[in-house]
Amino acid sequence: MTAKCVKLRISEIFHSIQGESTQAGRPCSFVRLAGCNLRCAWCDTAYAFEGGGEMTVGEIVDKVLSHGTRLVLVTGGEPLSQPPVHGLLGALLDRGMEVMIETGGSLDIGGVDPRVRIVMDLKCPGSGMEPRNRWENLPFLKPSDEIKFVIRDRADYEWARRVLSEHDLAGRCAVLFSPVSGVLENRFLAEWILEDRLEVRLQIQIHKEIWPPGMRGV
Repeated sequence: MTAKCVKLRISEIFHSIQGESTQAGRPCSFVRLAGCNLRCAWCDTAYAFEGGGEMTVGEIVDKVLSHGTRLVLVTGGEPLSQPPVHGLLGALLDRGMEVMIETGGSLDIGGVDPRVRIVMDLKCPGSGMEPRNRWENLPFLKPSDEIKFVIRDRADYEWARRVLSEHDLAGRCAVLFSPVSGVLENRFLAEWILEDRLEVRLQIQIHKEIWPPGMRGV
């Protein structure tokens, strides 16, 4: 079976504005894979835990190319829970796409094509998934990659600040601090970052400012 014929379980594919990461604001194709091995307390894509439909790598690539934009994000769920995702990443790269993958950080990123920009979560205690962090992933991160902390409260912030320092994360790649939408006020997180003079990027989910927060496919 050729790589193009390998199938993945897909929750949705859509064309929108990238609302997060250092690429926020850019038109982007989103490929959301179904299935996730984590259950974060604040998850806003729980609909991707189950279901989805099968598509071949070739069909997915054709759909992405039909959007006419260069940037593509492969996300989930947890995209690395489906091993054929590596074939999809390669196929997208081979078509000249600028490829990103968003992962929860609990699975091995060592096999991800080095041409792919990895956006990896480090799960704060408020997520309920802190014990699932795979710290062995940190050495695989490249300067072009990104680490994301989703912060629920001051306790999460203090945890993230300690991890930032202990692992010299700001010297490794871009670091994003993102408030849990509707739970932690953007202003509070911004003020904490400024007070502590942290070398991080405040990330606000701008797609939720453009469209209703619960709206899918945007």
